[in-house]
Amino acid sequence: MPAPGSICIKDYDYNLPGEQIAQFPLDERDSSKLLVYKQNEVIDDHFSNIGQYLPANSLLVFNDTRVIRARLLFTKHSGALIEIFCLEPLKPTADIQSAFHQTGCCTWKCLVGNLKRWKSGTLVLEHVTGNTVNRLFADLNGELGGGCFEIAFHWEPAEKTFSEILEMSGLMPLPPYINRRANLSDNDRYQTTYATHEGSVAAPTAGLHFTAPLISKLHQQGIVTENVTLHVGVGTFRPVAAEQVGDHVMHHEKIIVSGTTIEGLLRNLHRPMFAVGTTSARTVESIYWLGVRLIQKGPDMNDGVPQWYPYGEMTAQDITPRQSLEALLQFIDSRGLSEYSGETRLMVVPGYKYRLLSGLITNFHMPQSTLLLLVAAMIGEEWKNIYNYAVDHGYRFLSYGDSCLFFNQQK
Repeated sequence: MPAPGSICIKDYDYNLPGEQIAQFPLDERDSSKLLVYKQNEVIDDHFSNIGQYLPANSLLVFNDTRVIRARLLFTKHSGALIEIFCLEPLKPTADIQSAFHQTGCCTWKCLVGNLKRWKSGTLVLEHVTGNTVNRLFADLNGELGGGCFEIAFHWEPAEKTFSEILEMSGLMPLPPYINRRANLSDNDRYQTTYATHEGSVAAPTAGLHFTAPLISKLHQQGIVTENVTLHVGVGTFRPVAAEQVGDHVMHHEKIIVSGTTIEGLLRNLHRPMFAVGTTSARTVESIYWLGVRLIQKGPDMNDGVPQWYPYGEMTAQDITPRQSLEALLQFIDSRGLSEYSGETRLMVVPGYKYRLLSGLITNFHMPQSTLLLLVAAMIGEEWKNIYNYAVDHGYRFLSYGDSCLFFNQQK
């Protein structure tokens, strides 16, 4: 196994036929195909039967982030179409939850499509609800770097929240490989049934397969669940452009974990833990490293989880998951908080040792992506044979595609 930083991204390529990239969801969420891989065996089934393959005493960790309607399409008087893609709040607050409750005006970091047609002037987007005409105005304040811009919004009626404005005026931010404009059905189907906390610009798509009856059925067979929050950023779609993984700058994402959830994880450490999606996996493993950093660096640690922290000299040594979680819980309690809120840049690649997870429920991912690297870290070099098997057997790929249940080959 090469050093993590020297991994060649071209070794994580495979042939993905365009016709197998799902453009629409299936009629029923849990009717997707399920590929199970455990102990070098591949099993084909349907997602509704996933409970047959999970240990009866499993713990499932869901990401309860909610996708915002982050795409705003403005039409200038000239007829030019300008797309503004909201990424993260800047003013009057950078706190993602508070930002959605702002009234009257706010400023966000955004991507702008067709910028060459918008040199100056205020854009206006109207939406009529009942007898009320809602107007959203956008002004270009300047460039932030990295292809992003500062956009100042204000709206009428001013008493509405920015969340309400986006719900009325925005479109679901479907991934770039879905070659169509979002429609009304996507407002429901590109959202998990348990989505709670607004803040993502992409869905945690492994969770799209779950229905309330299926979750209830899993509870009845003794499986317990916990929720964490990772707000998925647009960086999740960014390919690894560098030849070697070590030269890739991992995007940061916001994670939130409540003290109640940490207590639940501590209470259920004896259970095999499965992450529902790569975002949940990244969050759970980041929680472990946050606790480790608190133990090693003290309570002044405030920079989240750096990209390569688990691979450097400052390793976890003999710090157990229990010790790590207890340190994080103590940190929260000592500050009178109900949750930990911070960022992670953790990059999981082959060579990474999973500290908490026994397995992963996920969709199929893009070639040469950080998400595929995360999967390969769990199941090893067999990932390519499994993906080729899925292609040959007609599985549907990516966000609206089919699902996998992978067992951690390290355990």
